[in-house]
Amino acid sequence: MKNGFFRGHGLGNDYVVMDPKELSFTLTPGKIRGICDRHWGLGSDGILALVPSKKADFGLRIYNPDGSEAEKSGNGLRIFARYLHATGKTKKRAFTVETKGGLVSIALHVDRHGDAAAATVEMGQATFQPAALPCTLTMDELIQAPIEAAGRSLRFTGVSVGNPHCVVFKKAGESWTREDLLTLGPALENHPLFPKRTNVQLAVPTGPKEIFIVIWERGAGETQASGSSSCAAASAAVKLGLVKSPVTVKMPGGTLNIKVAGDFGLTMKGPVEEVARGTLSPSFVRRLR
Repeated sequence: MKNGFFRGHGLGNDYVVMDPKELSFTLTPGKIRGICDRHWGLGSDGILALVPSKKADFGLRIYNPDGSEAEKSGNGLRIFARYLHATGKTKKRAFTVETKGGLVSIALHVDRHGDAAAATVEMGQATFQPAALPCTLTMDELIQAPIEAAGRSLRFTGVSVGNPHCVVFKKAGESWTREDLLTLGPALENHPLFPKRTNVQLAVPTGPKEIFIVIWERGAGETQASGSSSCAAASAAVKLGLVKSPVTVKMPGGTLNIKVAGDFGLTMKGPVEEVARGTLSPSFVRRLR
């Protein structure tokens, strides 16, 4: 289908999937912003593009709504997996996908209607080393490192799960407000300590194997749910001894289950839904050009 798209969401975090070979235009940053615009375009938290891969069954490029490129997305990978299954790109229920943030393995969970209603994704290994984010602090691991943001003195744990994350915890029984997120999110995303910017999670432990997080995504802003953010926050919580694996990560959009291995290998399981398939109108495509 020329200029066709597939729309899906994982816990309210929505993406549009496209095959560049089937587009009459190139996915430039400007066109990505136009498509993702929720008032003047199709509207999306990002675009997932199917690309060739020599290392995996499929290749994936992930674009943020501001036109920048992300290395990895847990919700995006589940949506991409459902797209591949739903559109007949694969009949396999287990396959590999190459992202800029590394190779991942995906297993689909198909319901009685034949839909891939959930997926388990091997998300790779978490690391807390500054060079992996990158972060300009000089220390072995970014564990409860000091940072000043929006006039506040905080402690953060820096995690890379193929893409960068800054996790800030409050004590059990305390809470974060949306105002906290809207203030600290952009300040931390664009902090000089993170030369390539970072994703942000404000977190609090809510049980021996449970945390709650609110999320500010690099290039996207406030987000209802995020797979890579859940993996980062869960691994940080385990590293700090706040919880034990497997970790239930609760977010405004819903819940993901994250297994954190002894070597900080990460396995994510969560739901995924298809919303629509369609075609961009010729007039909209002309305006994109």
